[in-house]
Amino acid sequence: MSPEKLQINALVLYKGHPARILALADKVEIELEGGKTKRVRDKDVILLHPGPLQQLQGLPGEAADVTEAWELLEGEESRFADLLELVFERPGPAQAWSLWLSLAEGLWFEGDINALRPRSAEQIAADRAAREEKARKEQEWADLLQRLQQRQILAEDRGQLSEVERLALGQLAQSRILEALGIAATPENAHRLLVELGYWPDHQNPHPGRQGVPLDSPQLEPGELQQEPRQDLTELTAWAIDDEHSNDPDDAISFDGDRLWVHVADVAALVVPDSALDQEARSRGANLYLPETISHMLPPPLTEMLGLGLQERSPALSIGLRLSEAAEPVDIAICASHIRATRISYAEANRRLEQEPFASIRSLTERYRARRQQAGAVGLDLPEVSLRVIDGRPQIKPQEKLDSREMVTDAMLMAGEAVASYCLQHQIAVPFAVQAPPDELRSPGSLAQMYAYRRFFKPTRSQTEPGLHSGLGLQRYVRATSPLRRYPDLLTHQQLRAHLAGREPLSLEQVSLRASQSDEGSFLRRRTERLSNQHWKLVWLRQNADWQGEGVVVEQGERHMVVMIPELAFEARMRLKPEYSLDQAVRMKVREINLPEQLAYFRLL
Repeated sequence: MSPEKLQINALVLYKGHPARILALADKVEIELEGGKTKRVRDKDVILLHPGPLQQLQGLPGEAADVTEAWELLEGEESRFADLLELVFERPGPAQAWSLWLSLAEGLWFEGDINALRPRSAEQIAADRAAREEKARKEQEWADLLQRLQQRQILAEDRGQLSEVERLALGQLAQSRILEALGIAATPENAHRLLVELGYWPDHQNPHPGRQGVPLDSPQLEPGELQQEPRQDLTELTAWAIDDEHSNDPDDAISFDGDRLWVHVADVAALVVPDSALDQEARSRGANLYLPETISHMLPPPLTEMLGLGLQERSPALSIGLRLSEAAEPVDIAICASHIRATRISYAEANRRLEQEPFASIRSLTERYRARRQQAGAVGLDLPEVSLRVIDGRPQIKPQEKLDSREMVTDAMLMAGEAVASYCLQHQIAVPFAVQAPPDELRSPGSLAQMYAYRRFFKPTRSQTEPGLHSGLGLQRYVRATSPLRRYPDLLTHQQLRAHLAGREPLSLEQVSLRASQSDEGSFLRRRTERLSNQHWKLVWLRQNADWQGEGVVVEQGERHMVVMIPELAFEARMRLKPEYSLDQAVRMKVREINLPEQLAYFRLL
């Protein structure tokens, strides 16, 4: 716009805001809202009204009603000045600004100030509906934030909060809601907010979701067990010994003269390599045992069919062996069988250890354990507990040290070593479990010494070549007694069944690939179990806020120490107290529990 068309005290538009012309020269001096002045080029301003405008204050804040003008123009173009006279009888600077506000809304007219075109009725209706919807959503958002700030929610808010839940479960990195509330986007902060809002119960366990571990069990059909030749071992009394609440009995033991039989659920009879059941089990790697639930590796109906002692006669893969003078498994026999299993608890078996056949089995396993210990096997006597959740309340009970539990453990290890020897003899590829010896060998005696020695242990690995399992004191070992619960055991069974049936077993490369695939799922499940157990112990401490008990100092650092609470199998990190020494017992009580951060604070008494 040329300078001669501008006048002193005219109303102009500058960057979308009103301005008043103060002077005209090589540049235009304008006054802006708030009294600030500025020198600009003439092409930087748009004339809205020649004035005179004495002050910017008092210009209207409401847009003019241009409905009638829009109807009168009927699609004809118009200049701003002409439209101003059409809308107002006596247009002044105030009316010009009011008209500009209406045009700036972009609802009734489009184009520039010298060529304004009425928009169609359809465009206006669609635009108006969109604006109303936007305004509605903005109001709903503002109302939601206000409720969240007050830690209140309505039923309809739960859909919006799903993004916060996904962040709490580690499935999102950001949250619009947390950002709007000024809360850092961390899973722990999201967890805390969801509990404060009542969206999550205060005991919610987020760790399965964060690890990406499914809590459901496979829904695949297990199929039907095919008829095949099986050795009839039903005349032997088979004992399936397990924890009271176990629902997947996959092993049992019998004693026949001087021969030990370890019977294992014949899962590979139904789960064949590369079937849908096999692929599902391989991806999971193992059962997931949480205090609040169990997520099975295989469909639960399959367990009902094959679990030992759940039917009158159970199909099994039976491993028979004797112990040599050197307490090594010899005279090994493996066969598909039928057995009759009686289920009893460890506690019941412990009460019958002086009776047959338990006394003979115990004698055999004690010889075997002595041999392993001579070979360097280490048993760390660290506290263990049974942890179950009922209706959101964790129940913690110290796990009793029972001779029957050691007896069964050694019987299963004997079977695993026997299977390893059998597979080596017959050149059957299986995933051997190996563990390198610790960097430093010790003979721990006290709780603190065992706690420290645990740090030196190397992880157990799967490989297709036999090797030392240092912790067990065995030169060769294969996991073979829990095919309902662990994929490596199932893989071993698939190989054994192929061999027994005269089929070609999987190759070394195929076994190695399958074992490594299952290890990934197993690792996530072990991590989930560890984090979940810690979570529920913290829930128990919070629900028992007046708890007082005994701890034992098991580690001391420069600034902190670790106190083990044996009755909870819980490790508490505390500020170092120089007056306490390792293995010293201390009295302590709960001070504070921070569940989202998985932190517990105690006070020494």
